[in-house]
Amino acid sequence: MAGKTGGRGGKKSVSRSAKAGLQFPVGRVARYLKKGKYAERVGAGAPVYLAAVLEYLCAEVLELAGNAARDNKKTRIVPRHVQLAIRNDEELSKLLGTVTIANGGVLPNIHSVLLPKESAKKESEA
Repeated sequence: MAGKTGGRGGKKSVSRSAKAGLQFPVGRVARYLKKGKYAERVGAGAPVYLAAVLEYLCAEVLELAGNAARDNKKTRIVPRHVQLAIRNDEELSKLLGTVTIANGGVLPNIHSVLLPKESAKKESEA
C-alpha cells in the first residue's frame, strides 16, 4: 500500500469554476440560485451554464467598451464607453434596451431634417 494517502490528505481542492475553465464564480452563482428560490431544487449544471453565459456577456461588453475607449484615445473604460458599446451593437442594444446606464449619455445623432440643405451651401459659396 505504499504511495496511497488516507482520505483527502495532501490533495488540494479544485473549485467548480476552475473545473469548468471559467473566471466567474460557479459556487456563488449556485448559492444565489438556491437562495433566490427560483426553484425548489437546482441542478449541478445550471450554475455552471449560467456563470458561463454571464462571463461571455461580460467579456463581450468589455471588449466593445475597450474598443470605444481606444477610439476616443482613452486608456480607461468609463460608463460613456460602455453606453456607446452597447447602443452601437444591435444584439446588445436589444438585450439591454430598457436599461439606463448612469453617466452614459446618448448616442450622437442629428436628425437629417435639421442639417443644412445643399442649396444653402452653394448660395453661401457664390
